[in-house]
Amino acid sequence: MSDTLKIALAQLDPHAGDIIANLAAIRRARNEAARLGADLVLTPEFSIAGYPPEDLVRKPAFVAACDEAIAELAADTADGGPGLVVGGPWRDGHHLYNAAFLLDGGKILARRAKHELPNYGVFDEKRVFDAGPAPGPVAFRGFRLGLMVCEDWWFPAVAETLTESGAEVLLSINGSPFEADKQSLRISLAVARVVETGLAFLFLGLTGGQDELVFEGASFVLNPDRSLAVQLPYFEEAVRLTEWRREGDRLVCTPQPLPPEPARLELIYRSMMLGLADYVRKNRFPGVILGLSGGIDSALSAAVAVDALGPDRVRAFMMPSPYTSAESLEDAAECARKLGISCETIPITGAMAACGAALAPVFDGRQADITEENIQSRSRGLILMALSNKFGDMLLTTGNKSEMSVGYATLYGDMCGGYSVLKDVYKTTVFALSRWRNAQRPPHALGPAGAVMPERVITKPPSAELKPDQTDQDTLPPYETLDAILEGLVEGEKSVDTLVEDGFDRATVLRVWRMLDRAEYKRRQAPPGVKITSRAFGRDRRYPITNGFTGLVS
Repeated sequence: MSDTLKIALAQLDPHAGDIIANLAAIRRARNEAARLGADLVLTPEFSIAGYPPEDLVRKPAFVAACDEAIAELAADTADGGPGLVVGGPWRDGHHLYNAAFLLDGGKILARRAKHELPNYGVFDEKRVFDAGPAPGPVAFRGFRLGLMVCEDWWFPAVAETLTESGAEVLLSINGSPFEADKQSLRISLAVARVVETGLAFLFLGLTGGQDELVFEGASFVLNPDRSLAVQLPYFEEAVRLTEWRREGDRLVCTPQPLPPEPARLELIYRSMMLGLADYVRKNRFPGVILGLSGGIDSALSAAVAVDALGPDRVRAFMMPSPYTSAESLEDAAECARKLGISCETIPITGAMAACGAALAPVFDGRQADITEENIQSRSRGLILMALSNKFGDMLLTTGNKSEMSVGYATLYGDMCGGYSVLKDVYKTTVFALSRWRNAQRPPHALGPAGAVMPERVITKPPSAELKPDQTDQDTLPPYETLDAILEGLVEGEKSVDTLVEDGFDRATVLRVWRMLDRAEYKRRQAPPGVKITSRAFGRDRRYPITNGFTGLVS
């Protein structure tokens, strides 16, 4: 019996529902692993189907197609090459499981169903899957492998059961979405499992974008001494060979050189790049268009788009109104020049006049107010959607999380579009990311090196420019204050009293609370966007639109 085992980690980017493409990707990974001399290849959670599958798994034809693909992969292993672990659905009588399949020798050697089903945040697996029994180890070529599916390793019970049943190593295949500070949490939990069991722990993650979720990969191995032995790259596919030796009743991984850990702002920026790139690629858009206003949100959105897609697939439009400053036009043009993208000008003065003339008989005798401001925004939305329809490019929305939190956005105006890279990014982080991108070119970026937006875009007071001398702070608290309160309310679920105890003015907190609640109906109609924080609007945070809770007891 051999005391060495070579396991290849296939960090893949599957396409939800595209079983044919996923099957081909797994086969390519196995071929590469065979070339490297692997005995076993691990692929991530639901690798044959894409994750999360949502209600796709309710379609019998979809589950049957996954079964057929897994059977084909099992047949492939009759060639004497490496065995294979694949994630996918498992229909067993009336039960449907999220499972890991061990394939070798031309057949399915074992199946292990996910025991702990997540039912929080973006996850609602209890809605579509049944919980499997606590798993025992799987036997593979003389080794006893503790195979787990994602959530199973977040709690001690499954790892404990595997260890007590004789597992020599813990192997977890995952579909764990990116959050800005999540990798440190994963490492700390993995250390806990290693300490509890005395076994090495292997985390294999998905990479790629799926609707609003981004998976950063960053697969790793912790040895029984808690040392980090292997670290795979962030935000890219990879096939990496790991070598293991038996020491007593456990397996130990040979350490490999470790790459530097990316900084937090780099991780956020690259998650936006990958989320947009995969959304455009997997939905077969030729490129994107966006309105370039001369402000920081559109400038950062344009930079992310160019880095993700390349300048030839990004098209910008300036749409000045009578209130657009010369500075904004100059800054938008300079931003486009620095990014190397085309920027055409379509004034909205005519559209505003036409709408005003049409409404004049109905509005007669009423003073101009926010209605006329919104007509400007909706004129721009109309033009941009027309351009998207005509040329087939997706309209990229440029609003940030601070604005979407308090409703500082216009339905059917600047909220028009198919996707938003800033949807879960607060305004203060927008400033930080813009400065970071001007100083750094992220790995694999298709945009230029050096500063990609004028300094004035970052330093000037933000403004919607819908009336003379307007700034955001005419309507909103300073962004440093606003974002801190919003983080308390949204991510922290703090009460008004708690935030006041934290040092914030009660009247300001109540005002932000009310704006946050009143804007729920807008957020329900907003486009999808990249999840960055632990509480992104949408599936992460589900509040009723009709909501009478004021935060006050009396």
